[in-house]
Amino acid sequence: MSAAPTVIAPPRAVPHRAGRLRRNLTFDKISLFVVFLGLPLALYITFVVSPLIQAVSYSFTDWSGFTPDFKPVGFANYVKILTDNTFQTAMFNNAVLAIVVPLVIIVLSLALATLVTVGGAGTGQIRGIQGAGFYRIISFFPYAIPAIAIGIMWNLIFDPSSGLVNGILTRLGLSQFNSFPWLGDVRTARGVMMFVIVWGFVGFYMVLFIAAIKGIPAEIFEAARIDGAGRLRTAISITIPLIRENVQTAYIYLGIMAMDAFVYAQALNPQGGPNNSTLTMSQQLLTTAFLRGQFGVACAMGVVMGLMTVLFAVVIFTVNRVSGGKDRITLA
Repeated sequence: MSAAPTVIAPPRAVPHRAGRLRRNLTFDKISLFVVFLGLPLALYITFVVSPLIQAVSYSFTDWSGFTPDFKPVGFANYVKILTDNTFQTAMFNNAVLAIVVPLVIIVLSLALATLVTVGGAGTGQIRGIQGAGFYRIISFFPYAIPAIAIGIMWNLIFDPSSGLVNGILTRLGLSQFNSFPWLGDVRTARGVMMFVIVWGFVGFYMVLFIAAIKGIPAEIFEAARIDGAGRLRTAISITIPLIRENVQTAYIYLGIMAMDAFVYAQALNPQGGPNNSTLTMSQQLLTTAFLRGQFGVACAMGVVMGLMTVLFAVVIFTVNRVSGGKDRITLA
């Protein structure tokens, strides 16, 4: 009996990749991409990227801002502002704010956040100080107040003739503070502005750091306590390394705010303070554009502000990368 012939089945057709892609791109997926990716991207390009490109292009012109006619001037605007003593002072003031204000806010916020989360009794369950919930709510109140209202309020509090600060100090027998101009003295104007900014932001970043610390397992703090680590050592060696990314993000946001600080500076000292001690780049930009009609020069100031902000962020990222990440936890 002869064997049955072997039948070889034809190879199965492999669907083309483009065909599979067309079948996967349903109407629902396409509409999802358009609504949640295409539309936000279009809005970002229209209202962020396009004005940025325009500002950079106008910075190389002599545009007055009120006429359609302008001509290119090359880097003349940048040379003008970088050799101008007033703008140099404003740059220095913003640099000081970007260094001091974020550092003070983060240190205070971390200290307060540590107290209300793990700063309680040294024995038993890891917990915050007594009444931590109350302090958490109260500390957030300043951030809920608009920045302009904070500036006006503290302007009245530091008023030389009828301010609360001079009134209290005078009642305590410090007669030298009678009618003392806190915002009109070059020795105190910048410090007062820094204090007001810190007062307005420390509660908000305290709440952010509380949320970050709450995400750390309690077993880690218990192990540190068993090893004999004190509160300060625990905060430096455990808490900060584990929330390093949160600290980095907070520092960058605070640095961006300090590079502007327009609302606080304008509310406290609209003219820039004594000897321009509180003048910021944003204030000088506003004066140059709308009072002097030099929009080309003002655009150059805006570009310099943007470059300084980017440089600040790059420095923070670099320092964070060089100094190590959250895996560097040591109790030795």
